[in-house]
Amino acid sequence: MTEHSRFRRVLPHVFLILAVMVILFPIWLVFTASTRTNAEILSAPMPISPGPHFLENYRRAILEGSANMGASALTMLKNSFIMAMGIAVGKIVVSLLAAYAIVFFDFKLRAFCFWSIFITLMLPVEVRIMPTYKVISDLGLLNTYAGLILPMVVSATAVFLFRQFFLSVPREIAEASQIDGAHAMQFFRRILVPMTRTPIAAMFVIQFIYGWNQYLWPLLITTKQEYYTLLIGINRMLQGADVLIEWQIVMATTMLALIPPALVVVVMQKQFIAGMTDTEK
Repeated sequence: MTEHSRFRRVLPHVFLILAVMVILFPIWLVFTASTRTNAEILSAPMPISPGPHFLENYRRAILEGSANMGASALTMLKNSFIMAMGIAVGKIVVSLLAAYAIVFFDFKLRAFCFWSIFITLMLPVEVRIMPTYKVISDLGLLNTYAGLILPMVVSATAVFLFRQFFLSVPREIAEASQIDGAHAMQFFRRILVPMTRTPIAAMFVIQFIYGWNQYLWPLLITTKQEYYTLLIGINRMLQGADVLIEWQIVMATTMLALIPPALVVVVMQKQFIAGMTDTEK
């Protein structure tokens, strides 16, 4: 009986360890490749232990980039960070204001406005890519940070999440703020937004990673290397004959691309979990 219960306790840990190994093994291969020379990477089999070229390869990736790419990883990190932050902050601000208006303002067609926003979930960027590109091109926003960010700052998911949270806020709080002389934006800024900090944190994590992983839209509107994001830069590095691809620089850049979203998740994991599960005000 004791052996059976011990087996039941150990078995889940064995499966978890195996799952972690399956997930981490490709990342480990990318890391080891980023510390080797190109010849070692192309040899069969490739060594799976770290090599002696860690500092050299990462210095080249950060400051110089690949031979067939003029942009360095530092420039692409900056572009990806600006885009991800702009999308995350922009979506949160726009969604908060939209949800606030839908919940706390009484106007005609309020439900119609909400469902019109919500139905855009069926129209992802890939579906509306051509008209969006035409608008951005006509406005002269190709190869600009505004062009990278503005088409992505509306989120039906965020509006729905904040609307559901605002519906659970007692109306007595809004009435009390009106009695105290606070106008609509004072109530929103000083009372409602602080109460919404955990959903905001959760939505920031989701939208930052969403913005960081954008590929199709930056691929369309960026033709200058100084505006390449990391995903676009890695794709450009892989173009050309195999002999021209510096795989060690590609792998080092790939590892650098993993760091910012991983840091955001690690640093904000408590707020993210609370924002997704906590219903207390």
